[in-house]
Amino acid sequence: MDHEIVLLRRQFVTHDVQRFTFTRPERFVFEPGQGVELAVDTPEWRDERRPFTPTSLPGDGVVEFTIKRYSDHHGVTEHLHGLPSGARLRMSEPFGTIRYRGPGVFLAGGAGMTPFLSILRHLAGEGGEGIGASALFFSNKTRADVFCERELRHALGERCVLLTTREATPGYLHRRIDRELLAERVRDFGQRFYVCGPDPFVADLKRELAELGAASDTLVFEE
Repeated sequence: MDHEIVLLRRQFVTHDVQRFTFTRPERFVFEPGQGVELAVDTPEWRDERRPFTPTSLPGDGVVEFTIKRYSDHHGVTEHLHGLPSGARLRMSEPFGTIRYRGPGVFLAGGAGMTPFLSILRHLAGEGGEGIGASALFFSNKTRADVFCERELRHALGERCVLLTTREATPGYLHRRIDRELLAERVRDFGQRFYVCGPDPFVADLKRELAELGAASDTLVFEE
């Protein structure tokens, strides 16, 4: 069953990422980390459904998405970034395998951070051991591409490791998330690992984590 949602406002988070706030349907229920499909409810865009992850909390009165624009595609994300307040969209029921299953290491590449935002916000709100026992490695091309940095550093402190692959910037590791980094920075490969990002990023990390001793049932990713 689809839900109708209405855009209340959108605001830039970085040069190509915006935060979208929508009305929340009464019967819409999701778990942090789950995704939905969105489609702009106009004749020319209604069939262009794309997956996105709510970055708000399950108890919020609105539904929030943090969406990166891919202008080279001239597609849905570019269209979304130009929508006016009051625009109507269709939203599917939630789906997906990324959900919180206990403390662990979150490995995010670019827009793959979005499923983890709701999870980490939920943990921070609880103030329990989940946030205190978890760590985040968040990789982007440049510092300008990093979104929600202040919030993430505040919530995780030194356990928030930000990486940039195309520039060297103080306060960021100039390297990729790979087997060598994980071997240096992670002591326990028996804990859970949450992985989200481009398909090659996820495939490489699944293989490298297995090589380092992580069991397949400790890996949480979108299947």
